[in-house]
Amino acid sequence: MELFRNRINKNNIPEHVAIIMDGNGRWAAKHGKPRVMGHEHGVESVRSVVEGAGEIGVKHLTLYAFSTENWDRPKEEVEALMGLLVYAIEAETESLMKNNVRLSAIGDVEAMPEKVREKLNACIEHLNDNTGLNLILALSYSGQWDIVNAVKKLVDDTVAKKIEVEEINNKLFNKYLATANVPDPELLIRTSGESRISNFLLWQIAYSELYFTGKLWPDFRKDDLFEAIFDYQNRERRFGKTSEQLTS
Repeated sequence: MELFRNRINKNNIPEHVAIIMDGNGRWAAKHGKPRVMGHEHGVESVRSVVEGAGEIGVKHLTLYAFSTENWDRPKEEVEALMGLLVYAIEAETESLMKNNVRLSAIGDVEAMPEKVREKLNACIEHLNDNTGLNLILALSYSGQWDIVNAVKKLVDDTVAKKIEVEEINNKLFNKYLATANVPDPELLIRTSGESRISNFLLWQIAYSELYFTGKLWPDFRKDDLFEAIFDYQNRERRFGKTSEQLTS
């Protein structure tokens, strides 16, 4: 698999990669372990992928860590996930610092338990001056929540006469989304063999290349990321145009 890293065109690295990290529960069931063990092993995959993304020059990496719908999972699993988030943030902070990684979060973070918010904010502040990969955790996030939240803010500014209705367009709307400060992802990866978007970055992935792999998230490593990027580089991105228009 290391072969894919050698075949990657370093001049065509996607600036922003987003990943739906799916399959932790199935990995645990496959190995006869409790579901939380799948989430624990998934942290190793996060570490490997973050390292790999930084090594090849990806600027932004967004990981779908916890969706708004995940609150509906069994109480025991949600509590275990919250505990794991606190542990992972604490355990990985120095590794992220060593690799010059910045950290940010998108989503309804205020809905997260206070201890998670405290650890997350402390880590974000600790890594604030780093200049490498921007790691974005999507926590209590969904694409529909993001769009509705953006509309509310846009309406407020319109009522307050900060903007005129005639000014509203796609470019302006982007500024009200949770991802306002980063470009839309060129590549969206989903693990576990499922071929769904699952309410993730619905507005932002309008022209993203989609890559689905059968690997369960705890088995996904940086080499698998390189393979996805190699596949991305061999696609023609037309944005509604014809191939002839692109070549001319």
